[in-house]
Amino acid sequence: MTSTAPVDCTPAQRVTRSLLGYGVLAGPVYVTVALAQALTRDGFDLTRHAWSLLALGPLGWIQTLNFVLAGMMSAAFAAGLRRALPGARWAPRLVAVYGASLFAAAAFEADPAPAADGAVTVSWHGMLHLAAGAVGFTALTIAAFAVGKRLLPRFSRITGVVLLAGFACVAAGGGAVWANLVFTGAIVLTWAWMSVVAVKLYKTV
Repeated sequence: MTSTAPVDCTPAQRVTRSLLGYGVLAGPVYVTVALAQALTRDGFDLTRHAWSLLALGPLGWIQTLNFVLAGMMSAAFAAGLRRALPGARWAPRLVAVYGASLFAAAAFEADPAPAADGAVTVSWHGMLHLAAGAVGFTALTIAAFAVGKRLLPRFSRITGVVLLAGFACVAAGGGAVWANLVFTGAIVLTWAWMSVVAVKLYKTV
């Protein structure tokens, strides 16, 4: 298969392709780092704990840095999306909002998982973490539908629906295993969608 991208890129094309490249990398880096922690962190259960909880404890700085890097790469992808899809107004802005929400997730730690007796800790930073997620996931859901009008319509719309449903499940599931697994699957699908969109655009710039 031959690429539709020109062999000799202009400086502007090189910049656009570089920005899109971060969109390709963002998901694999974030998911790999999160899974590596989840599988090696004592007491962490993938079926019950959201990845945000990896930011707690002595090694929490790793997930915090993961949030920051993912936010930076998402912001770069948003800039590449704006350059690669002339006339697209809302999709790049909404992806940028999602990137900003990852910075907020890094700044405000999630509350610990419910205790064995069902007691739930609610703190101001935990509430802000949830608010950042609500804003970010909503923005990315709308961005997926906006991108779907011009690129990968079925995949984009399915991703948007699954992401919104996944966040709604984990928000209302009260720590249930099924809710956490649905949410985790939605996150992985969404990062995969971003990578596929970035690759698709990279080949056409």
